[in-house]
Amino acid sequence: MTHPPDTIARVCTSSTTGDKIPRTNHVKLAPICCIFLVMATVSARATDDSIEKLAQDSRCARALDWIDKNSDWVTQQQIRLTEIPAPEYGEGPRGEALKKLFETSGLRVQTDKLGDVVATRPGSDAKSVVLLVAHLDTVFPAGTDVNVKIKGTRLEAPGISDNGAGLAALAGLARALGESLIRTTKTIVIAGDVGEEGEGNLRGVRALVEAYGTRLSAVIAVDGASTDHITTQGIASRRFEVSITGPGGHSWSDFGAPNPITALSRGIVKFSSIHIPDEPRSSYNFGSIEGGTSINSIPARAAVKIDLRSEEDAELNRMETALRDAMQAGLREELTANHAGNDSLQVSFRSLGARPAGKIPDDAPLVETIRNVDRYLGNRSRLERSSTDANIPLSQGIPAVALGGGGKGSGSHTLSEWYDSTGREMGLKRLLLTTLALAGVQP
Repeated sequence: MTHPPDTIARVCTSSTTGDKIPRTNHVKLAPICCIFLVMATVSARATDDSIEKLAQDSRCARALDWIDKNSDWVTQQQIRLTEIPAPEYGEGPRGEALKKLFETSGLRVQTDKLGDVVATRPGSDAKSVVLLVAHLDTVFPAGTDVNVKIKGTRLEAPGISDNGAGLAALAGLARALGESLIRTTKTIVIAGDVGEEGEGNLRGVRALVEAYGTRLSAVIAVDGASTDHITTQGIASRRFEVSITGPGGHSWSDFGAPNPITALSRGIVKFSSIHIPDEPRSSYNFGSIEGGTSINSIPARAAVKIDLRSEEDAELNRMETALRDAMQAGLREELTANHAGNDSLQVSFRSLGARPAGKIPDDAPLVETIRNVDRYLGNRSRLERSSTDANIPLSQGIPAVALGGGGKGSGSHTLSEWYDSTGREMGLKRLLLTTLALAGVQP
């Protein structure tokens, strides 16, 4: 781990008073500080040189050159993949298109029982695997217009960035590796997985991690576009459907009967008033609500789906308890307001999935490799936290991060989502060099 100059300077300062250490001690420590500085500089230079040497390998250089010349091809694949609808549990057609792209790149491809499209580039060591994965699915339901509108370098369509950008990056990476003819020590697996969004509960990546198990040396989730981050922490989440049922009735003749929609609304308002801390960072979202059959009928059922997230399990526990208490309180208020018996309404909670948390150390070899690549490419990035496919390997102690595929994008999970291909080459080169550095290039 390198020590920045300001850290070394603090070594030469008293930690208790802030005063300078007496000259005798300062003189003794000065050579030590200089040694640390030299060692850090030499170490950083050595790692930077290793990436430069990799990039100058004629085979790797051929792959980098392919990226420079074929950015437009990658963009065309992104458009084509985005225009194939991939709603929750409906990723099949998009998966088939991705499979053909992998096959034309010379990869051995199969589709597992869940629908994950898995392409393998064998290395000399089949027992050590570098896995790159991008999710096939979107948050948008069947019937959503996913036709891409092209405005210069800007593409507009639901799912164009999340995760059209990630899928296109994998297609580009596969083709660049194929063009390079480069051989690696570790086996490289490139996969488009199902079930990352909505209620998918990360089922695709769960299956992949289970299948490769102890063979996984590193996992990179390619999600979205941006190259300005390295996601090293997976945020935990829990998702529920809360439903309230009652006798129902006619809006006129049965007026005054307890209403499940009203009870649910009371509970939502109560929960929304609880304090959500900044540290640990936490969030909640009521994502969909349903109930009733007609405007003049008291509904017999109402339900809401909610997503809870936090950096710490203890806070998630508190939020879940608060949610249950708020919904019970909303039900009781509705019963009291309508002078109904305690058994007139019933509330139930159904788990829709849980994403485990996890974190890779800031100085882990995987993170340092990406930082070295960033330095070589002149890319500035920060460490970030999010909820992605990387959550699963991170929760199991497997080195994992999430990276963007290149370019810029915004409006994820909205109908106004957009992507700009400017800077795509940076993202592709970042993935290529990182993958090869991790897999090890053979002579």
